[in-house]
Amino acid sequence: MIDSHTHLHICKPPDRELVLHALGEGVTRMVTVGTDIASSKLALEAAETFEQVHAAVGIHPNAATGFTDADAQALLELGAHPRCVAIGETGLDYYRDHAPHADQATAFRAQIEVARELGKPVVIHTREADEDTLGLLERHAQGVRVILHCFSMGSRVEQCLEHPDWWISFAGNVTYPKNEELRAAALRVPAQRLLVETDAPYLAPQGQRGKPNEPALVVQTAQLLALERRVSYHDFDQEVESAAQAVFGW
Repeated sequence: MIDSHTHLHICKPPDRELVLHALGEGVTRMVTVGTDIASSKLALEAAETFEQVHAAVGIHPNAATGFTDADAQALLELGAHPRCVAIGETGLDYYRDHAPHADQATAFRAQIEVARELGKPVVIHTREADEDTLGLLERHAQGVRVILHCFSMGSRVEQCLEHPDWWISFAGNVTYPKNEELRAAALRVPAQRLLVETDAPYLAPQGQRGKPNEPALVVQTAQLLALERRVSYHDFDQEVESAAQAVFGW
């Protein structure tokens, strides 16, 4: 199994402990994701240290205040690193008032272009901004591989699936009993475009809810999705590995 989106730099245990625990649970690869320039550099350091770890570099929408061309250039340089497999996370977040919407959109468009120039996928965060996020992607991300991280747009899954270069990644919240719409959406996603993630240390799966998440726990989310999709865990594991290989190119 793979963890398509985690934040090792935010998790409290040391990276080595997190990676070894994940390996012990059968997690063969993980992508640790930067949310600003400093954490993007930490993501690359982790990817250089552990062969099972790859990095994504980006500026989160909540950190997008005052985004400049210099920030885009810094991400372009970091993103060229051979251990970087994606740009982001970027996108729009209207739930928290941490950055002006205009700055978020500027950073979003710029990171799409960084991904385009580098030939790498762009990782998307969206919260209470579905309409604007999808509109911006449809206008600006043609020809760029897109990963909809921590997918929450259950009612918009068909619109997302109209775009063959968009992958959909499910986190631990898909296991929460109230999220029936999200589990129904997971049944609609073709195997070749479905990913699984932790978003650690956030969104621990139902069995660990209220505790810090970590990459090892991606297996619990994957097990539930395999059951929902009526496939064996072995087959689901292989499908997710193949989808990750296709989008990340590792």
